[in-house]
Amino acid sequence: MCGICGIAGKYDKQKTVIENMMESIRHRGPDGGGSHIDEEIALGFRRLSIIDLDCGNQPMYNENGDIVIVFNGEIYNYQELTRELQEKGHVFSNHSDTECLIHAYEEYHEKMLLKLRGMFGFAIWDAREKTLFAARDFFGIKPFYYAQVNGNLVFASEIKAILEYPEYHKELNTEALSQYLSFQYSAMDETFFKGIYKLNPGCCLKWKNGKLQIVRYFDPTLKPERGQDEKALVEEIKACIEESVEAHKISDVEVGSLLSGGVDSNYIAAQGHFQNTFTVGFAEDNGRYSEIERAREIADFAGSTCHEKLITAEEYWDAVPKVQYYMDEPLADPSAVALWFVDQLAASKLKVVMSGEGADELFGGYVIYHEPVSLRPFRVLSDKTKKKIKTKLENSSRSFKGKNYILRGCTPVEERFIGNAYIFHPEEKAKVLKKDIPVTYPEKLTKECYNKTKKLDETARMQYIDLKFWLIGDILLKADKMSMAHSLETRVPYLDVKVFQTARKVSFHNKIRKTQTKYAFRMAAHSKLPEQVSSRKKLGFPVPIRVWLRQKEYYDKVRAVLESDVSGQFFQRDYLVKLLDDHYHGAEDNSRKIWTIYTFLVWYDIYFGEEKTA
Repeated sequence: MCGICGIAGKYDKQKTVIENMMESIRHRGPDGGGSHIDEEIALGFRRLSIIDLDCGNQPMYNENGDIVIVFNGEIYNYQELTRELQEKGHVFSNHSDTECLIHAYEEYHEKMLLKLRGMFGFAIWDAREKTLFAARDFFGIKPFYYAQVNGNLVFASEIKAILEYPEYHKELNTEALSQYLSFQYSAMDETFFKGIYKLNPGCCLKWKNGKLQIVRYFDPTLKPERGQDEKALVEEIKACIEESVEAHKISDVEVGSLLSGGVDSNYIAAQGHFQNTFTVGFAEDNGRYSEIERAREIADFAGSTCHEKLITAEEYWDAVPKVQYYMDEPLADPSAVALWFVDQLAASKLKVVMSGEGADELFGGYVIYHEPVSLRPFRVLSDKTKKKIKTKLENSSRSFKGKNYILRGCTPVEERFIGNAYIFHPEEKAKVLKKDIPVTYPEKLTKECYNKTKKLDETARMQYIDLKFWLIGDILLKADKMSMAHSLETRVPYLDVKVFQTARKVSFHNKIRKTQTKYAFRMAAHSKLPEQVSSRKKLGFPVPIRVWLRQKEYYDKVRAVLESDVSGQFFQRDYLVKLLDDHYHGAEDNSRKIWTIYTFLVWYDIYFGEEKTA
């Protein structure tokens, strides 16, 4: 795991510029660094040594020195691919997965990507063709950002490295802010920094003669099959997960595992037989916000040592600015801060851990995926009738039990579901944002995905939305940024192309049964776990934000930020204070809305305020 950066074009490649870019991401690779600079390209690299500790330094070159690469990630099938390339006559000088990528590019060019199994963000400079070729992995496990500045292409693993480029002048993207208020994360291709973009998962780019071309090589489309044999499917899931966990254990250093009380991480821990596992929790509300006991239970079952930490409220709140600095863009998921602490704990012992990200999106695990079942009674109503009912309820101030259920039942999935979080709806955003900041509709971003999945069942359509938004913008981003902030590599064996080939064909019936989600996956996990563990409901990563915001110390802390002059630049402060007061006095649970605003303002102060760094 590493950090990469670079500049392509005719810009005067001052060594200090690329060195400053590299230094800004030193946390991604404290074990060493290197650069390559010539008239048309500058490449920078920071290394965290995992595979081929002695010979894996970068930038790395081919035999002739006319192809050079910087690479962040791991290729789990590099040994198999190396043998294939050697049979074709390629000569290898070391045993790293990085060199494998160089020869794969020489042999297959962009078609190399479909031969890879792993997580990656890399850039290859081909001096013969005067071309930069870069790519991001299938699911977006590893980040890759870029900007076109005065005819040059600037790129990096983290935005903060691009900010070191002297000719880029940062400006806030207010459209990203408006969408963030709905999604709770940066959901657009263009980031919160105008002109800086994310390279989407499953995409590659070419830069030649000042022209940029982006091509998609992979899309995680689902193809549920009817009439599946349940037993055969469960056996297939078991086999592919067992094989993936083993493949993800390839390393020249020890690999451990993060652990919660849920089935996803527990399945990995039981399958992998790791010596060390790591978990955190909170003491608030008599342990309601802690899964430490459950994690300890599975660690004992799997025969591993469980390292654990109770996070205090003071520690949590003190860490928020650090978390937002390392995230690059604001993320209002409270679990990101909890992840900061569990990664910190793991990094004190080793360099690599596995984690359970992706299982819910692939196998249908989120509770909301059950909603199409609970809303079935509304199918007998015509669209016209449902629209009338919805309009009448929305215009009524009357509150009653079941009102939200009826509203959701009368709302098309395209309008009610934008991913696992929907914080502010457009109507309320108009009350939150200053009048000069346009209110954007999240459907603007999700429409293409819904159009592409019209023939799928509603649960599969929701999964696809989460694979394209929630997984990338929240789950994987915090997994990468929080682990790399502590120079720790996180591997996610569920998000593997071979596992995906099985997961994509799971039918609705093998995802949703009665009140249970992720049915077939749970049956597979049951072969490795006690039944009470494999059948547990999903808790997520619970954080007591709701509790803290009803304590005067944190109420005062947040109110001061919401009433600040900076807040007044973007938000209608009176409305924010009302949200906070209603929550504080127990009238409403506005904790997620308050946290979304507070998080943005903390982030903004770091990157546009007093220029504080971690």
